[in-house]
Amino acid sequence: ANLRPSSPMRTLTHSHSSWEQPIYTTRAHVFQIDPTTKKNWVPASKQAVTVSYFYDSTRNSYRIISVDGSKVIINSTITPNMTFTKTSQKFGQWADSRANTVFGLGFASEQQLAKFAEKFQEVKEAAKLARDKSQEKGETMSNHSQESGRDTPSAPLPSSINGTDDEKISHVEPEATVLKTENDRLKSAVEQSNTNTKKWETELQTLRENNARLVDALQESSANVESWKKQLTTCKDESDTLRSKISELEAQCNEANQEKQKNAQLSARVQELETELQDKEIELENLRKQAEIIPQLMAECEGISGKLQAAESKNKELEGRVHVMQLDIDESQQKQGNMKGELKNFMDILDGKIDELHEFRQKLSKLGVDN
Repeated sequence: ANLRPSSPMRTLTHSHSSWEQPIYTTRAHVFQIDPTTKKNWVPASKQAVTVSYFYDSTRNSYRIISVDGSKVIINSTITPNMTFTKTSQKFGQWADSRANTVFGLGFASEQQLAKFAEKFQEVKEAAKLARDKSQEKGETMSNHSQESGRDTPSAPLPSSINGTDDEKISHVEPEATVLKTENDRLKSAVEQSNTNTKKWETELQTLRENNARLVDALQESSANVESWKKQLTTCKDESDTLRSKISELEAQCNEANQEKQKNAQLSARVQELETELQDKEIELENLRKQAEIIPQLMAECEGISGKLQAAESKNKELEGRVHVMQLDIDESQQKQGNMKGELKNFMDILDGKIDELHEFRQKLSKLGVDN
């Protein structure tokens, strides 16, 4: 019998799903490249989440898996062609051609990033060794299958074998048993493959739904960005308006300060004028008091003038008498002596009156100068 069907059996058994075990776990912020721009990073998690390396002992494969709640945000199978690149002190990335995306991880420290990169290199080398062993095993089984195929046609047919029917049956039964075993294994592998296909279809559907959600979130984020741009433009316009108003207010404040300085100067000048006015009022009051004395002085002046006129008339009369007395001097020496005594007394009185008159005139002249 030809054993070539063993090759597809091996392929199916490698696609067989098995229990996976985590070999390394850390925490990081997960990002994916923007599928539109291929430049910007889109956050896949709102906060740091668990990121783990898983090893499938049956398929001899390695995967990086991260789940945020019930959402699978990383499901990346490590291949020998993948490269983990450190783009900063705490950020690294790798491209997954099967998922058609680039994953990015932001760590809390440089040590965590270095440890993850080291583990990625170890897993990558392990995946390469597994692939090389798988290829060697495949080539070995293929060569064995080809050799078996070459040997089978050269074997003698049952009809050409010389012997009994029991001998013929004894040669056929081992081959039938092998084929039956292979068929059973093939059936089990196909069933398991169908189960895995359904599982992968479910995961694919989940990924499509997540992708649709990411697209909606991206569109919403773009709309929010446009809204924020409009709000920023409005805020800038309001800021410019406020700045112009502030400039106007500052100019008005400067003008107000200048007005305050002028008002202070005017207030000082008004105070000086009020002081001068009070001095003038005091001086005017003194003049008023002096003016009240003037009528009395005028009355006294009139009285003195009357007395002066009477004295003058009396003086004239006396002068007439002196003249008459001088004429009568010769006539009467005795009367002359008496008259000289009286005249002397009178002259003394007259001199006193004249002195009073001169003093009074001096007072009048002073009052006239003051007025």
